[in-house]
Amino acid sequence: MSAFPQYLVRVGAMGSVGRFTAVDPVLFERHIRVVCRTVRGLEMGEVLANVESVAGQECDGEVLRQVTIEDDLLIARLDQNRNEAFAACCALLESERISNVLLDVEQLFDGSSLYFYFLGDVSPKLEELTAELAVRYDSKVQFSRFAEAVVAGCGPDCGTEAVAGNCGEGGCSTCALVNACH
Repeated sequence: MSAFPQYLVRVGAMGSVGRFTAVDPVLFERHIRVVCRTVRGLEMGEVLANVESVAGQECDGEVLRQVTIEDDLLIARLDQNRNEAFAACCALLESERISNVLLDVEQLFDGSSLYFYFLGDVSPKLEELTAELAVRYDSKVQFSRFAEAVVAGCGPDCGTEAVAGNCGEGGCSTCALVNACH
């Protein structure tokens, strides 16, 4: 059993829920905004519940601390950059007559990565367009195919023991969009 508490935390633009271990013996209340370390980098999250540690169960990351007033200032700046990237991407999609639908743009808390969420396949032309945006917004660009996860997910029982295979308590990696980036 872990010495530090574990939490279910919602992170990312698509609201992925994962199990996170606190780096300090701090108790966070439900709906507290926290800074988390995930496989993608530093992200904002929202604590949903305190959960019991389960031996052998992997965590999706760490809860580093509660969001501070200084963090809120950085978040406002990141949101402005994200909104500008969204508008610029929509304008480029229209000017290049690319039919993909941009659902959202997410910038990680560390400011190093922009994630563009599209419906449909990512064509070479779309990759070129987002590379152009990456230069403009000085971030590493990542793609996520929302529609692929919806279609390729393991089905309505995803996240339950009723589904055989690699689907666990939080859903399969396809449904969680964990590996839908390239």
